[in-house]
Amino acid sequence: MILEARPPAAQPSAAPDFSRWMDDFFASYYLRRPVSATFIGEHRYDAQLPDFSENGLGDCVADMKRLLERLQALPPEPLSPAESLDRTVAEGFLRIQLWEYGSDHFFRRNPSFYAGEAVFGAIALFLTPFAPLSERLSAAAERLRAIPNLLRQARENVREAPAEWTERAIRECDGSLALYRDGIELLLADERHDDPRLLDAAGLAARATVEFRTYLHDELAKRPDEAYGCGEEPFDLLIRQGHFLDLTGAQIVDYAENALAEAEARLAVQARCFGAQTADEALAQLADLHPPAARYHSRYAELWEDCRAAAVDNRLLTWPDFPIEYAPRPRWAQGAAPHLYFLFYRSPAAFRRPPVHRYLIAPLDESATPVEQEAFLRANNDSVIKLNHVVHHGAIGHHVQNWHASRAGSRIGRIAAVDCASRIALFSAGTMAEGWACYATNLIGETGFLTPLESYSEYQSRRRMAARAVVDVKLHCGEFTLDQAACFYQLRAGMSPGAARGETVKNSMFPGAAMMYLFGCDMIQDLRRELSSRHGDGFDLAAFHDRFLSYGSLPVALIAADMRREAAHDHPFGD
Repeated sequence: MILEARPPAAQPSAAPDFSRWMDDFFASYYLRRPVSATFIGEHRYDAQLPDFSENGLGDCVADMKRLLERLQALPPEPLSPAESLDRTVAEGFLRIQLWEYGSDHFFRRNPSFYAGEAVFGAIALFLTPFAPLSERLSAAAERLRAIPNLLRQARENVREAPAEWTERAIRECDGSLALYRDGIELLLADERHDDPRLLDAAGLAARATVEFRTYLHDELAKRPDEAYGCGEEPFDLLIRQGHFLDLTGAQIVDYAENALAEAEARLAVQARCFGAQTADEALAQLADLHPPAARYHSRYAELWEDCRAAAVDNRLLTWPDFPIEYAPRPRWAQGAAPHLYFLFYRSPAAFRRPPVHRYLIAPLDESATPVEQEAFLRANNDSVIKLNHVVHHGAIGHHVQNWHASRAGSRIGRIAAVDCASRIALFSAGTMAEGWACYATNLIGETGFLTPLESYSEYQSRRRMAARAVVDVKLHCGEFTLDQAACFYQLRAGMSPGAARGETVKNSMFPGAAMMYLFGCDMIQDLRRELSSRHGDGFDLAAFHDRFLSYGSLPVALIAADMRREAAHDHPFGD
């Protein structure tokens, strides 16, 4: 059964010229970004991969420049509040994309970007049954056959790259090969389907991936470029035209350093409450609290239901009729997933999604020894299941926010936070997507849903959020090298060397993304505090959250400004 997750029929716009411009904006977006289109639920381009040839890149740039010129030339029209927000965000997106396409940071120096688009072009077609299997397999075969051309473009475009980006791309090639060589056969076997054409296409993709991996290992790795940061001017563009914050990099660092110091102090002082001398000793106790092997799988659904009940009973917000099914990662993905950006929770498509969303959890190996199973369960303990897989992602955090977003008045807000091959659909959605999920964890904690030790662990989460914001600025503005950033994470965020290195490499590839957790979360909290004080006893927490989420996946700074404007005119929460 397929659910057409379309918003209610739109009322005729009082701004027909802008409405037509938005139609063209989305048409260009989907045409030039076909893999992202599939994840979003726009399936006209499911058989295509993006064109990153010189002509393809040039055509995309020309499209975006024409759109910007037309936007500036539109006649004055009475835009609705949602249209005004869409205009602001769309313009910012185009300006940021023009920087990306014209800079070396993405298309000229990042082989990982190409590897991700190639493999997730196929994976996107297998994650949900948005269409009959035969149609999806046919589209997958076409995309697999297009992979040699895409990877050829990658070799032509990327002639030098930061060493860590090349290493990541090599790992992604390994994951891709696991999918093409074994995963496709397993998928067909599990579906009881025979498709020689798909297998032939997978073989072609595998050979092209081997060639690309050889290029990465034998040639690109020997031409390392150690410039990991994007630079101050582009970073400022991301802050102002993506997050819409009127802050300098120095102000961001000062704010984050203060938050970091406060979290460190709370962790140190409150460790004694758990019979520990240090925060590490206290937090280590979380691993002791885990379900037995027989209840590992069912524990996810149990905690999801408990979270829903806590939110409903305490009238925190409108809870959607859109359940989660926690299921083990499918056989076809198990060999590939550890090497790829393969998310446990991948946001539902904005359009054409099933009525139940599948959340792919790490499977417990029933053939493992008792010692191995115990280690697995300690790593996937109750706090990990509850805080990460339920609250932050599968329940009141991302999942509830995504449901509200799919019904937003803003056309951009409906699709901007959908997870695509390597990042969300529009950069500007970050403060909402991650800010809300972090805020929601604190919110559900207000109901008593978290244990005292789990609540204490949230200071560690805040410590890491603050550290990410510091690294984001200093790495991209030239104050940190990659090694210095990784060392900072180890010393100030309590990360292991491996986790610190991985986080730093991810930060370097996606400037402006690491700061969105802290600033998104705190802007929501500040807005709630301000409007609660303004309305006093008349403040309705559920109405506040519903109104906030109704904007969809737009920058929190813009939503907050609009809600403050409403409150100033005595129209609380859109009433």
